[in-house]
Amino acid sequence: MDFNQSYRSFVLAIAQNKGIKNLVLTRGRNFARRFIAGDTLEEALRVVEALERDRIHAILDLLGEMVTSEAEARKFQGEIVRLVQAFGALPYPRYVALKLTQLGLDLSEDLAFALMQEILAEAHKVDCFVRIDMEDSPRVEATLRVYKRLREAGFDNTGLVLQSYLKRTEQDLQDLIPLRTPVRIVKGAYKEPPEVAFQDKRMVDAQFMVLCKKALENGLYTAIASHDPQIIQEMKRWTAEKGIGRERFEFQLLYGVRRDEQKKLAAEGYTVRAYVPYGTDWYPYFSRRIAERPENLLFVARSLIQG
Repeated sequence: MDFNQSYRSFVLAIAQNKGIKNLVLTRGRNFARRFIAGDTLEEALRVVEALERDRIHAILDLLGEMVTSEAEARKFQGEIVRLVQAFGALPYPRYVALKLTQLGLDLSEDLAFALMQEILAEAHKVDCFVRIDMEDSPRVEATLRVYKRLREAGFDNTGLVLQSYLKRTEQDLQDLIPLRTPVRIVKGAYKEPPEVAFQDKRMVDAQFMVLCKKALENGLYTAIASHDPQIIQEMKRWTAEKGIGRERFEFQLLYGVRRDEQKKLAAEGYTVRAYVPYGTDWYPYFSRRIAERPENLLFVARSLIQG
């Protein structure tokens, strides 16, 4: 296991400690706002307006995952519908992301499917695309099943995320090609065992490129979700060499990360979206962001010391 993987495993492990969690929730909130638009939908919509001034589109995501009751799932669904409706009132491209465990996937695939149907029907009214995030490996198969059921039910305003560190992903992509699935390729942010996930960063990066190129070669609209300068540069070079038009892919980066690069790509004429999370349930998402780069942990430590 290389240093990056060891660092990520360490951070994700200590993030589960209740004392650490309470400390970050009480004293690390200011730093968290670097990556999170705010607690409320209204704050998130103000971020959308600011991004659009730089020709960067937004992906809005109400934070939350792994609910434990149907009541919680239905509450999340209601808030996501409110998000879709509010976003639909703005004169910008509409795009939201969600996790199926917000909608009760762990309780029942039928429940998640039913709640997703209602969200997608509402999203269709305002021309809103809904991206289903991929979660940790035990939930991949169920997520794929629900997505395929939604497509069979006639919903085409949705797509999936695929994680390059999972060993199964190349086959999953192959299975999704006949559905013309819009895919978002990411490296993956969960702690996964070596039995299911590559542990070497070079292998994860190489697989990322394989997946992006395979998706594009097979005509899938592809979101290239990476902050890695080498990956971004290579995808710009490769798509130009292959004659793949910029209308067939886009670059996606996280809110608060490499802002100058987002502006630069947009100025060059690429479609760029920033993943904009909001909500009060921000700790799991925040932990995964800290696990991505050692520099982020240093910033958090300073924030905790300074209060």
